[in-house]
Amino acid sequence: MVADDEGEDAVRVSINITDHSWPDGPGGLAARLAETARGAEEAGVHTVWVGDHLLQSDPTSEPHEPVLEAYTTLGFLASATSTVRLGTMVSWASIRPPALLVKAVTTVDVLSGGRAALGLGAGYHAGEAADLGLPFPGTAERFELLEDTLRAALHLWAGDERPFHGTHVEMARPIARPAPLSRPRPPILVGGMGERRTIPLVARYADACNFFDVPDGGATLRHKLDVLARACEAAGRDPADVERTVSTRLDAGESAASFTDRCAALAALGFGHAVLVTSGPWTDRALATIAEAGAGVAAIDHRSDERSTS
Repeated sequence: MVADDEGEDAVRVSINITDHSWPDGPGGLAARLAETARGAEEAGVHTVWVGDHLLQSDPTSEPHEPVLEAYTTLGFLASATSTVRLGTMVSWASIRPPALLVKAVTTVDVLSGGRAALGLGAGYHAGEAADLGLPFPGTAERFELLEDTLRAALHLWAGDERPFHGTHVEMARPIARPAPLSRPRPPILVGGMGERRTIPLVARYADACNFFDVPDGGATLRHKLDVLARACEAAGRDPADVERTVSTRLDAGESAASFTDRCAALAALGFGHAVLVTSGPWTDRALATIAEAGAGVAAIDHRSDERSTS
């Protein structure tokens, strides 16, 4: 991702905290979150992502399980950590005005010493929106809002105070102070695999994509990377400039060797960054697996194995 190219040939590992149902209850959430983030940092994790939902949406959980608001959580984690990047996987563009979202990410970046990332998507959870009264326009408008937000983020972080005109968003005087500490700005990741809208937006605006690890021998992921390569070419961009991340589930009790082999298989497809989710909350054992696999995963050169795209 942008301004973060150290060891760029090595496979990276991140974690996504999507489940807050630790047995301690609400009174123990702060300690558990801090311990998990610090444990991830010690295990060599690149980014600690958090889900951006107001209701639990993980298919292995249920809506009444506890969920914390994403950007408040990231602000807390900024003070609990010192090296990992911090971001959402991913925010949906329709529930926050772009200026508010960019201000939240910038605040996390400044308070963390330049470690924030912007993870963004169009949003898909109509049930959550209906349950809590969140904005959820039709598909076309959600993607227009996603593009408005991507353009607005680049506009604000460039320090451009000229009026901003989007399809749905207008800013008469887009002042953005303080500026982020990340250079040249916080990296932008767009999540989703849609070929008609999402992947072309990745090619035009994002530093990273995020696809899902579909268990079909890599056929879907190879195809999506081909689509991304063609979209980048259409946008006049080198496909190698987009970091390829893939979300994959770390199974309970999975060995470090098994996880390393999975990272090698993903690297052979061209993915240099694995984003891990778990069923249930993160545990010390799961973090220990990442730490144990660290040297083996870091030795995988995803670029040398990367398959050319048509």
